[in-house]
Amino acid sequence: MKKILIATNNKGKAKDFEALFNPYNIEVLTLNDLEQDIDVEETGVTFEENAILKAETVSKLLGITVISDDSGLEIDKLNGAPGVYSARYAGAVKSDEANIEKVLTELQGVPEAKRTARFRCVLAVAGPGQETVTFSGSCEGVILEEKRGTNGFGYDPIFFNPEMDRSMAELSPEEKGRISHRGAALRQLEEHLPQLLDSIGEQQ
Repeated sequence: MKKILIATNNKGKAKDFEALFNPYNIEVLTLNDLEQDIDVEETGVTFEENAILKAETVSKLLGITVISDDSGLEIDKLNGAPGVYSARYAGAVKSDEANIEKVLTELQGVPEAKRTARFRCVLAVAGPGQETVTFSGSCEGVILEEKRGTNGFGYDPIFFNPEMDRSMAELSPEEKGRISHRGAALRQLEEHLPQLLDSIGEQQ
């Protein structure tokens, strides 16, 4: 059976990829399914560099096709920060609450017109003997002055999407998937699925 590994421990992300590949009889694995503990240090300065680094490193280790993603929040007033440091913006230990508080503090007193931001996601696909390809998506919005909503994760409660007239944390998973940065990147990937499926060999 053909296999593809998603370089994540996040079960929510894995479900998105399972929905994409299951109709093609491809087994979707994640880092949680491996006996070995793989931790790739993300030393890139862009989402693209980190996604490629992760996908290629894990693919070489395991000898199978790997998809990785790197994503985060870019705030114009903060010169694109937190960017690639989104997950650990407030410190070495990941904390959504601490990250949100840091952003709100840094934007204190900044008017709505200057609180523009976007979520960005880059997917990288790497496989044995294959040229690595990337797919990207973004979602434009505005940073709120306080949290709204209880769905989602990360910066969702303070990211207002004008198209939906709600914060990302006020959207259902289905609504979020239609307009999110990861949803956009996944749709790009899906458009190139025929070529990708041809490149995935029978892997043990």
